Amino acid sequence: MTKLTVGPWIAAQKLPTHDLARDRLAFLERTQRRGTTPTVAGLPLVGMGGSCGKPCFALPYTVTWTQTNTLALEHLAADFGCFVEYGIYPHLKLQDGGQEVAAVQDWSTFATVYLRPGYEQAEELLERLLETLGAPLHG
Repeated sequence: MTKLTVGPWIAAQKLPTHDLARDRLAFLERTQRRGTTPTVAGLPLVGMGGSCGKPCFALPYTVTWTQTNTLALEHLAADFGCFVEYGIYPHLKLQDGGQEVAAVQDWSTFATVYLRPGYEQAEELLERLLETLGAPLHG
């Protein structure tokens, strides 16, 4: 089981204290740390969710939801003790307690996966999502 190893990079991006919320120079200093971004399972970290703060990884393909790939996603979720909640896009949530561990966004020109960094199986889940949603299932 592997948690995401991007924690220090993410921490360096976040506002350290609310006192610095209006400090432009502190913001510019934090953005300098974005020059190099980590990868996990061969996927680039492209940023963080604006509201959720979860690291976001770009999939190397777009996703169009079908009966086939949503069923495959549900089976994958079950392998990780999760269920799928379908909102604007699918969220994988733990059966025990409902904590969100992943979300797959498909409503842009590329697909992304948001992952809870402290989830014990985050890297394995990302690898399996990459396989499960990849061709030929995504179209």
